[in-house]
Amino acid sequence: MNGPCHRRTACRLCGGARLTAVLALAPTPPANAFIPEAQLQSEQAVFPLDVFFCEDCKHVQLLDVVDPAILFENYVYVSGTSPVFVRHFQDYAKTVCARFNVPPGGLVLDIGSNDGTLLAAFKEQGLSVLGVDPARAIAMVATRRGIETIAGFFTPELAAAILSEHGAAAVITANNVFAHADDLAGIVEGVRGLLAPGGVFAFEVSYLVDVYEKTLFDTIYHEHLAYHSVKPLRKFFAARGMDFFAAARVDSHGGSLRGYVQHAGGPWPADGSIDDLVAREENLGLDKAATLIGFGKKIEKIKTELNGLLSGLKAEGKSIAAYGAPAKATTLMYHFGLGPETIDFIVDDSLLKQGLYSPGHHIPVLPSTAIAERNPDYLLILAWNFAAPIMEKQTAFRDRGGRFIIPLPEIEVR
Repeated sequence: MNGPCHRRTACRLCGGARLTAVLALAPTPPANAFIPEAQLQSEQAVFPLDVFFCEDCKHVQLLDVVDPAILFENYVYVSGTSPVFVRHFQDYAKTVCARFNVPPGGLVLDIGSNDGTLLAAFKEQGLSVLGVDPARAIAMVATRRGIETIAGFFTPELAAAILSEHGAAAVITANNVFAHADDLAGIVEGVRGLLAPGGVFAFEVSYLVDVYEKTLFDTIYHEHLAYHSVKPLRKFFAARGMDFFAAARVDSHGGSLRGYVQHAGGPWPADGSIDDLVAREENLGLDKAATLIGFGKKIEKIKTELNGLLSGLKAEGKSIAAYGAPAKATTLMYHFGLGPETIDFIVDDSLLKQGLYSPGHHIPVLPSTAIAERNPDYLLILAWNFAAPIMEKQTAFRDRGGRFIIPLPEIEVR
């Protein structure tokens, strides 16, 4: 890595060099680069956020790669603060165990295991669990909670060390991290070496179909290097001795893809889902650069509408706070030009973010008690994928006359 950011010149799935720029979003700091008050005088670096389309394999990706140590070693996102995600992971573990007859005591390895929420669900199913995550503080907390977690990046070398110490894995998972790594081929090499002969690699990633259909452009940020669809992934796995045999759409993060992969010639039959999803992608035109260039026009329309709404409210003297400080909020706020002149403060339920300031714009992040204390007129829900539970929890705010603004997938005022 030369410096904190470098630009690739080849597709990370197929190595092709015919790359077409399809979308230019406003450059931002790393999406989770929240800072303490002591650092407010330091200007934060911003990096390009340009999206490219591979004309050879049709993969959509960022080419500007920020040093992963900057992005992940002091990570502030944890899954366990969201009851929605806890339930999602419990259902996920039950589904995998039932579908693939995972033997009791079998090893489940989670790549990018975060605070161990998913592995805790597998442990409840009677399985042995092991996590790998580069965020050292979060890995230590998970280990103390009884979910053994190796603090580091998953590499073929680490996979070999795990194999010699723990044996082959019945299940390997990677959730919302299979889009985070520049070296996806290295991850798959490690998975192939560590996965038992009848084992399954299960991954969840934001799905390009949902990003496109629902205009979820704010899921584009530096941690997410890849915007996956099934067609390029099928070729990518096949070229590495793996069989991408089934996939399903799931609701998390506004719309994700859950994929199941085995060794080539493995025991699990294809169920037709891969062919169905490829056909849908082709019907939408996601295998053509022109479709994705048109996507930019949809984003600009929402930007114009939301800015008009918020500037009108500010002109009326209304106060606006935001609910949720997810990574995607950084993209939305930068691309739409929403800074401290529009948003007074942000509330978030994560203790790791409270007391910090948002990346670049330096808006204070406070606990949700600040809503009653400061009584804003409007709450802009930046964690829009959790809008329903947030509004349900904030009935006191609504009872006082407060209203909610949901920016995506389409602007709503409630």
